[in-house]
Amino acid sequence: MDLLIIEDDEVLIDELITRFNEWDVNAYGISDFSDVMSDFIKIEPSLVIIDITLPKYDGFHWCRMIRNISRVPIIFLSSRDHPTDMVMSMQMGADDYVQKPFNFEVLNAKVQALLRRTYEYQDKVLDVFKFRNAVFDFKKLMITGDEDTVELTKNESYILSILSQSSGDTVSRTEIIEALWDDSKFISDNTLTVNINRLRKKLENIGLNEAIQTKTGIGYILKE
Repeated sequence: MDLLIIEDDEVLIDELITRFNEWDVNAYGISDFSDVMSDFIKIEPSLVIIDITLPKYDGFHWCRMIRNISRVPIIFLSSRDHPTDMVMSMQMGADDYVQKPFNFEVLNAKVQALLRRTYEYQDKVLDVFKFRNAVFDFKKLMITGDEDTVELTKNESYILSILSQSSGDTVSRTEIIEALWDDSKFISDNTLTVNINRLRKKLENIGLNEAIQTKTGIGYILKE
């Protein structure tokens, strides 16, 4: 697995490269912060870690550029602690957000879980699911309605797949978190809320209103 680190702290990059190599993950830094996409295309990483504060353009810019051509997993790694930064990163398609200073074991657990979920667990995801007047295509990461199509992130697709497999039954927040991130202690409850809200908005955009309903104190249910 190749990992691209879009970070301008050379000491941190060297440390991360060394630590990830111990886990058989080939980590690379950026050579030119004015042309990050050239390194991204050349390396073809399995996962990307991005800082927000960078030379030339910020991490949100590069996340948006990557999402224009790829659905590769993305983790933001930043010292900025305002909730707006985390929400914005998720809205742009990031899969997780880790705040500096951080524990490498926690970051690595998130990376390993995301790599497994993306590249090893695909056979556990439904291919397609018919819901109301729409078709959920979990392999292509999209929902097709009568007149429109919306794209999903990997997290959104996986959450919707979990709810679809339990259609009519409530799925607890803990079940979803553990399915997505393997261990609930490595993910904030708010991250799941951001993903659910973003998924609801996409469903509403193609007329699937109130498709995901909240069962207070329990979890979520996909309702016909």
